[in-house]
Amino acid sequence: VRLLRGGEPIKMSKRAGNFVTLADVVKEVGKDVVRFTMLTRKSDAQMDFDFAKVVEASKDNPVFYVQYAHARICSTLRKGKDEEGYMPSADHIALLGADEIGLIREAANFPRIVSAAAKAGEPHRIAFFLADLAAAFHAYWNLGNEQTDKRFILAQQPELSSARLFMAANIGQVIRNGLRVMGVEAATQM
Repeated sequence: VRLLRGGEPIKMSKRAGNFVTLADVVKEVGKDVVRFTMLTRKSDAQMDFDFAKVVEASKDNPVFYVQYAHARICSTLRKGKDEEGYMPSADHIALLGADEIGLIREAANFPRIVSAAAKAGEPHRIAFFLADLAAAFHAYWNLGNEQTDKRFILAQQPELSSARLFMAANIGQVIRNGLRVMGVEAATQM
């Protein structure tokens, strides 16, 4: 692991006693960030750990992006319940369209990913899967900004809203399970 701060290498010297321990890294950025970031690489691969990048709140930071997807799902479920009285329900799942079914199919790959990662001893597969699932979820979410009929909560369509909330709740469960396997907390608010 090569430590960087803002793209510049952190100078260390064993002789001078100038070094950064893993405890120092965890103290500065948090255990979840360190775990997730470390698990995005094969164990035999070189890694650049940039303190500025791993705490950045952007889609370029997979730790943030995955936790933000989970927090966004939790917020959507709370909003559906509190503002509209909608609860997740599979009763009207047939109302979901191709975009939603694609997202469900992607989430359904989770057991196979975990099994393959365990058999190969490659936990980074789970991190990549979670990053891809979070990106797909955010992409679907952003459709609602352009096309109001793609929003999760539609005031005049309780059945479709409940089906979308059911989908979101289950994608949230997959993200939570994946993060739990990695030893990372699933954020509920950000």
